Amino acid sequence: MLKTRVITAILLAIGFLIALFNTSGIAWSLITLGAMLIGVWEWAKLIKLRKHATHIYLVIALFIGLLIIYAPSTASGHYVDEVVFGLLGLSTLFWLIIAPIWLLTRKYFQHKFWMAILGIVLLLATWVALGGLHAISPWLLLTTLFTVWLADSAAYFAGKQFGKHKLAPEISPGKTWEGVMGALLAVTVFGLVLCYFQHISRWLIVGLWLIVVLSIMGDLFESLLKRQAGVKDSSHLLPGHGGVLDRIDGLIPTLPLALFYIYFPLFANLQLHAR
Repeated sequence: MLKTRVITAILLAIGFLIALFNTSGIAWSLITLGAMLIGVWEWAKLIKLRKHATHIYLVIALFIGLLIIYAPSTASGHYVDEVVFGLLGLSTLFWLIIAPIWLLTRKYFQHKFWMAILGIVLLLATWVALGGLHAISPWLLLTTLFTVWLADSAAYFAGKQFGKHKLAPEISPGKTWEGVMGALLAVTVFGLVLCYFQHISRWLIVGLWLIVVLSIMGDLFESLLKRQAGVKDSSHLLPGHGGVLDRIDGLIPTLPLALFYIYFPLFANLQLHAR
């Protein structure tokens, strides 16, 4: 099992890095849209949509994605900017306000329509963020991703070695407060190294801490959905790793928030000039 997991991780990493640094903006958007549609399909399974409804759900997500990719070259590009900003804003609002309450109450929300809307908003916002951060700089995107991956790995090993106090035993019994501390320590060291060599303000470290907290929330939220759906993994597409959602759960909150932070003043300025 461990061998399969490692081989899958290596192949995914190689493919991802090749695409990250060697594709155009549109090619990158189309590749990541394909991956995100798999996530949409897995979300549909978690909320138990019927087969016909799942097909419609995928078509809607694909239509919105293609509209965002190709419409900016047309007269409707202004409205696409508003759709993109809306997706990022709604995702940010959800993760900063609604998700913490949801996790604390562990509420089982059964309304499939609203859960489907939530899934499209969160997953398309993540996809938009993948494209937006890549457009700014592939290195910026990779740094954000690496922060999440580093935090996840550090939390795992710190939890294994020192974990005694459970973080959320009713949602994810394996997670511990010691793991959280290990993740925060690891990204703090990473942040100090970045600040030193890139001559960046140490306030960056506060942002990295927020990324850690959000990535843990994303992991817990997906675990809650899987527990309520009665499944261990979102799918079995990635040998040893489960599904796409299992691999990106920590990115779903963090990437949209990172791009929203960058995009908000730019969008506000565009709106001001448009009036």
